[in-house]
Parts: sequence; C-alpha cells; structure tokens
Amino acid sequence: MRSYYFSALFIISIMSIGSTKAQHTDKGFTPLFDGKTTQGWHTYGKNFTGKGWKVEDGVIHFDPAAKQGDAGDLVTDKEYTNFHLKVDWKVAPGSNSGILFHIHEDPAKYNQTYSTGPEMQVIDNDGHPDGKIIKHRAGDLYDLVKSSSEPVKPVGQWNTAEIISNHGKLKLILNGVEIVSTTEFDDNWKSLIAGSKFAKWEGFGTFKTGKISLQDHGEEVWFRNIMIKEL
Repeated sequence: MRSYYFSALFIISIMSIGSTKAQHTDKGFTPLFDGKTTQGWHTYGKNFTGKGWKVEDGVIHFDPAAKQGDAGDLVTDKEYTNFHLKVDWKVAPGSNSGILFHIHEDPAKYNQTYSTGPEMQVIDNDGHPDGKIIKHRAGDLYDLVKSSSEPVKPVGQWNTAEIISNHGKLKLILNGVEIVSTTEFDDNWKSLIAGSKFAKWEGFGTFKTGKISLQDHGEEVWFRNIMIKEL
C-alpha cells in the first residue's frame, strides 16, 4: 500500500510539471499571454484578433491556412517604454516571423507594425530566402544589426528570445546568449536606420514608448511563455 501511495504521488507530480511546462512566469515578470486566450492582444489597427492566431495547449499558433482574410500582426493592448521581454518561439520549415517593439499604433499614418517598430528576427535561416541576407537571420535586429553569433536551435525546436530596452540601451538575447547590443535614439542609431531599408520611413525607430508585436509574415510560427518586466 505504501509503495502504491508514493507511486501515485510521483505520477501526479509528473503530470503537474507537464501541465505547466508550456506556460510559466519568471520571478518579477508579468505574463503577456495567459496560455488560454489572446486576451490583452489584438490585430494591428483592429479591435479583434484575426482567425489565423489560435491558442492551442498553452501556445499561440499562427496558422496561415486559417486566417481567412483576417491578416495582420498581433499587438499588445498596452504600450511599454523600458522593459525586459521574454518569448519562446519556433517556426515550421521555410517560415519567417518576428518580434517587434516600440510600435506606434496609428494605422491611418502607419499601416504596419514594422512601419515604426524595430524587429528581432524569427526565421528558418536555411529554409527561407531571407535567411540568406545579412541582418535578416534569426536573432538579428532586422536590417539594422547583425547578431554576433547564431545560437538558434534547429527548425521545430523552441528558442527563447529576450529583448531588453532600458533608457535607450538595447540588448537582444537568444537562448541565453547576448547577440546584439546597441543604443537606440542616438546618432549611431540614426546612422543605422539611414543605412537600412527604413531610411526613408518617417517615424521608424523613433518612438520610445510603444506596443509589442508577433508578426504575421504569412508563414507558420508558434509562441509561448510570453512575459515582461517593466524597468
């Protein structure tokens, strides 16, 4: 009887760990995703969440086959200034997406999240054409700064991305490795933008407060354990 009791406790413990594995919160961080709904998010410029964004087993799954014309990036309802963001992501073979921040949501003036918000690239480096372009690979500050290394995991495995923006100091971390460090809003930042595809985009990279986005690039991607600490 004693052996059965401890075996039962062990099984219950393992089940409990498994049920919370996909969605947890680190100390000091606030969840941006409750693991069950897209509450706190909406499609950019809309008052709803597009059909392509589905919640499954504690994961936000973008399924391009399900969007039925409701295209658009997912953005937070709330704006953030200084923050530490953590997001787990994985992509299907050949997929491309991104995590954007400091987005100024004004669809009458800026028709996409990337019109104003810088992006940490999420991509299958080997399977998507963009992965062949410098500054367009996984973990890069898209089209602005090439990552110093590529600790990205194979397609289909989970990666943990971190974006820290604190009074202009910007760091991108992938799977525990700091791969980008730069300063926003200074003269060098303006030079980075001037040398990028965003050079003539009024407003890009200029907002110190804004929303956070998960990108609909038309390809399959998954996100989980989305949390933030305001600094």
